[in-house]
Amino acid sequence: METTKAITVYGASSEDIDAVYKNDAFRLGELIACAGKTLVCGGGKAGLMKAAIDGALSRGGHTIGVLPEFMVARNWQHPGLSEMISTPDMHTRKSSMARMSMAAIACPGGCGTFEELMEIITWRQLNLYHGQVVILNTAGYYAPLIEMLERTIERGFMRGDHTGLWSVASTPEEAVEMALAPCHESGFTQKIH
Repeated sequence: METTKAITVYGASSEDIDAVYKNDAFRLGELIACAGKTLVCGGGKAGLMKAAIDGALSRGGHTIGVLPEFMVARNWQHPGLSEMISTPDMHTRKSSMARMSMAAIACPGGCGTFEELMEIITWRQLNLYHGQVVILNTAGYYAPLIEMLERTIERGFMRGDHTGLWSVASTPEEAVEMALAPCHESGFTQKIH
């Protein structure tokens, strides 16, 4: 698959969350499909992954779920996926999702989503990932994390230009617009003194 044709979406697998998060994830899936892009995600049949997949499928979009073998064995995959890719482990899952995509959008989520988001930001910082990274800040969910990222810069743990490693969107429409924006070779520097 050409990386210019897919957008990776990270998000919660929990069902026990407010409808506002599911609605935004569904809308995100719709918008990705309407933009003619493939939605790549963890492929789960619950939570925001399910909502995003359902949104894309409702608009005739193509969806790819990437799940490690142990999740497939437990039947955690969304039954309507256009394609499913099984990987041997979580690390291969994440690298496969990144490799297939032109951009990554993080919907709200828990530890797994935080870890995926931090890893893709780090990969962008190290010039290992060359796509846009967008944080979908539905209902202000990511405000504490965004504040923490700003603190890392204020206190010298990251360089000031590193704020350009990610963008923050308030709506699914903004998130897709940011994801589709041209992403030039990163000029970010990681200097070891």
